[in-house]
Amino acid sequence: MGGQKIGVVGGGLMGHGIAYLLAAAGHAIGVFEPMSEIRATVPKRLRAIADLFGDDAALLENVSVHDQLASAVADASFVFEAAPEKLPLKQKIFAELESAVAPDTILASNSSAIPSTEIGRHLKHRERVVGTHFWNPPHLVPLVEVIESEKTSGEVLRATMELLRDAGKTPVHVRRDVPGFVGNRLQHALKREAIALVAAGVCDAETIDIVVKEGPGARMAVLGPMEQSDLVGLDLTLDIAEVLYADLDRTAGPHAFLRQRVSDGKLGMKTGEGFRRWTAETAGAVRERLSGFLVQQAKARRSLSPKPTTTKQLSSDCREALTSCQQAKTAFSRPMSAAWCVRRN
Repeated sequence: MGGQKIGVVGGGLMGHGIAYLLAAAGHAIGVFEPMSEIRATVPKRLRAIADLFGDDAALLENVSVHDQLASAVADASFVFEAAPEKLPLKQKIFAELESAVAPDTILASNSSAIPSTEIGRHLKHRERVVGTHFWNPPHLVPLVEVIESEKTSGEVLRATMELLRDAGKTPVHVRRDVPGFVGNRLQHALKREAIALVAAGVCDAETIDIVVKEGPGARMAVLGPMEQSDLVGLDLTLDIAEVLYADLDRTAGPHAFLRQRVSDGKLGMKTGEGFRRWTAETAGAVRERLSGFLVQQAKARRSLSPKPTTTKQLSSDCREALTSCQQAKTAFSRPMSAAWCVRRN
């Protein structure tokens, strides 16, 4: 897919990362950010990503920053919305976009939980609306959930998947537009049980984090839950489910323990206490650990890109492993990650 004009609505945490990864793929990006203080920091934050990866800063010339929506999205073939998680706001933005772009311009929402069906509910051309849930930070985390709304056309899905794949992302097709899509439903199912366990006095919050990181989390990067079930056997999975499921948390709505923490002003690292207590130093260490890990993984994926110019730089052993993984694609429902090859070998 050749270079296109792409609009990004929002220059904040998610918007500038989306703009960067699409600019790095050779597209011309127009970023609309209505808040002057945020708009002024976009170039600096884009440059920080380029420095992080050691990219040629010249690619930043592909990005222009605007204070008007119309100029940012003029002649765009795609527009990615990355505004705050407020349905009325997103609906207003999409209504404005519909009058500012061509009838066949694809309109994508980066909502983390709101169905794109609802965001585009009142538009004339609902078939061109699609959900694209990037994970934070979008220039480091490979997954993008591409959510099919009630009206999304097959061509819009195909074009969106192709655009993201060509930009180095891992797009997956979510066939039903349910709140939270796939990733956040799984993530919050885990959080729901974790909160209930702490509230019931089974263990403290620190123990929850240790168990997840040192137990199932240690293998989840290379072994998904369905793979793990098939690995151990569905008979064993059923036996455990028969004993366990009836005892899992079934609280209707957010747990009272979470509501009380928020009511008490215990909001997490930003207030010094949430489920755990934090100092500036301990909170900073967590952020640094997370950032360092994601950067390391992103750089590894980049170095093992299947693009010819990059593949030639690999050692003969790693090229062999990459080829094996590529040949195995037909056995799996999605492409095998080249980084997995390195871990395996």
